[in-house]
Amino acid sequence: MKPIEFTDDNFDAEVIKSDIPVLVDFWAVWCGPCKMIAPVVEELAGEYEGKLKIGKLDVDNNQNVSMKYGIRSIPTLLIFKNGEIVDQIVGVIPKVKIAEKLNGHLKEPVN
Repeated sequence: MKPIEFTDDNFDAEVIKSDIPVLVDFWAVWCGPCKMIAPVVEELAGEYEGKLKIGKLDVDNNQNVSMKYGIRSIPTLLIFKNGEIVDQIVGVIPKVKIAEKLNGHLKEPVN
């Protein structure tokens, strides 16, 4: 399962109105640390399929959403639940730490 591509156009429908939690990876093509965390985000997308949505938003091509949420440094991972930000991760951190944060927002944690 690949991460969903979020955009300014589909953000409301895919993220804000989602009935399950959503992890949004704010990234850009030129960002070195974003490339480091990308494989982790892809792995998580597969492991959490059906439990939560995981997707990426290119900050250069989707500036409205990036500005709305005050994204200053990337990679930034935001976790949304019921349309609200419930957690955030800035920078590259180990997969296990991201999974701990995600599991904290699920009824049934993923191992």
